[in-house]
Amino acid sequence: MGEAEKRAREVQSGAARAAVLGVSDGLVTNVSLIFGVAGAQVAGHFVELAGLASLVAGAVSMAVGEYVSMSAQVELLERLLTDYRRHLEQQPERARQELEDFIQRGGVMQATAHNASHQIALVPDRALAVYARSLGLDPNELGSPWKAASSSLLTFAAGALVPLLPWFVWTGTRAAVASIALGGAAALAVGGALGFLGGRNIAWSALRQLLVLAVAAGATWAVGRLFNVQA
Repeated sequence: MGEAEKRAREVQSGAARAAVLGVSDGLVTNVSLIFGVAGAQVAGHFVELAGLASLVAGAVSMAVGEYVSMSAQVELLERLLTDYRRHLEQQPERARQELEDFIQRGGVMQATAHNASHQIALVPDRALAVYARSLGLDPNELGSPWKAASSSLLTFAAGALVPLLPWFVWTGTRAAVASIALGGAAALAVGGALGFLGGRNIAWSALRQLLVLAVAAGATWAVGRLFNVQA
């Protein structure tokens, strides 16, 4: 299996998408929440408690959402495969002609494509696989709801934990500054990774992610300052 095909299968499985979204959402969510609570100048261990509650609730919510979403996608794809199989059984000649056309579009001569489609049609499972791929679907890679859910759970928790760590060591301004530094560094890393994987400008992707984080954190900090609980 080639590298390009491996990457395509990873994308279709949903795990890669869930992982990227998980880290980014966890980071932005908890940095925003932490600075909202810190901006309100709440005393005691409310920042840590709120951060942990956000981490757990967000990670579980993301995992459940990914599981439901991927389950629906897999069920839909399985239904499509059932329809394709029925089409192959009820209209074999038309399906074979469609296979021939698909093979020809790949640059194969008409005579060769004609012979190949007849050979493929002799094995129903192979015909189904080729026919499905002609429509952009790989029957062997429908995606895994459990894999997507677990990936989303772990990566959201990891992203959410980064800005929370300093608050277990320090308090006040020192913890806030350390949280900003860690959150900013993590945002740059996530953005840079997205740029690298997507073949885009790494520096721009990293700065864009940092800007998103800064805007979200700044907004919640302003709301916290507005209420200024001081409890």
